[in-house]
Amino acid sequence: MSPGDRRPARRPAARRREEPPVADTTSVAVLGTGIMGAAMARNLARAGLDVRVWNRTRAKAEPLAADGATVADSPAEAVRDADVVLTMLYDGPAALDAVREAAPGLRAGAVWAQCSTAGLAAQPALAALADEYGLRYVDAPVLGTRKPAEDGQLVVLAAGPADVRPVLAPVFDAVGSRTTWVGEDGASGAATRLKLVCNSWVLAVTHGTAEALSLARGLGVDARAFLDAVSGGALDMGYLRAKSAAILSADYTPSFTVTNAEKDARLIVAAGREAGVALDVAAAGAERFRRAAAQGHADQDMVASYFASFED
Repeated sequence: MSPGDRRPARRPAARRREEPPVADTTSVAVLGTGIMGAAMARNLARAGLDVRVWNRTRAKAEPLAADGATVADSPAEAVRDADVVLTMLYDGPAALDAVREAAPGLRAGAVWAQCSTAGLAAQPALAALADEYGLRYVDAPVLGTRKPAEDGQLVVLAAGPADVRPVLAPVFDAVGSRTTWVGEDGASGAATRLKLVCNSWVLAVTHGTAEALSLARGLGVDARAFLDAVSGGALDMGYLRAKSAAILSADYTPSFTVTNAEKDARLIVAAGREAGVALDVAAAGAERFRRAAAQGHADQDMVASYFASFED
């Protein structure tokens, strides 16, 4: 989930917009095979789609060959003649870099499903790049972490032209349990806006769990007594149980890393600021993630924000 090789790519001349085809077997190029991208690519291949993958660190993409994906050496090789280009990278600049590098292989009329959590500020540049290369742009962030991605149970939030939906249907069906279309203009950022709202809740619950258990530790309270006290009531939830289990077992295998969570928190705060909305909890949460990362937990699961409550 990194920006990829940053070598400058020759930009093609502006291309005439073409209608996306509906092929018997949809070909998909997945750019970015981190935790989420690899799981999505694997499910696309298992669904019988023609899948080509690229990642800046090739070793992270190579295991996907066993699932039927073709591993490419460059973004341009991965996207050549693809019906759908799916980006699942760290942020907006990373997605822009990868698609610029892919330029020599892009086909006019291909659909670009931009699934990275890129934030609102990146949307105009992403949509403009799609127009420059003759791509049909779809703002398509996903809800879910490692396990839902592996199980093909993500929720896809999408905004883009209605005529690309038949092309994307087998792609989104392979990676998700459902797709929620929120508009026909990908450049509007409508799907990203919804994603940021959803993520603000996810991160708040993550920090709430981490702080409750850190307070229990500080006060000498058995964390299991806390979980028993809320069990079955309105304050209980599966997410609380899952994240509490990670802390209690000291298993911080990432479903979504502290580094990515901090990035998303800062995108949320920035979007709120632009809209005139003060998001004090999200801002404090971003700082908790920063402290946890500085303590050496950057690549652990985001609930490692638990450690930000302590000095060591």
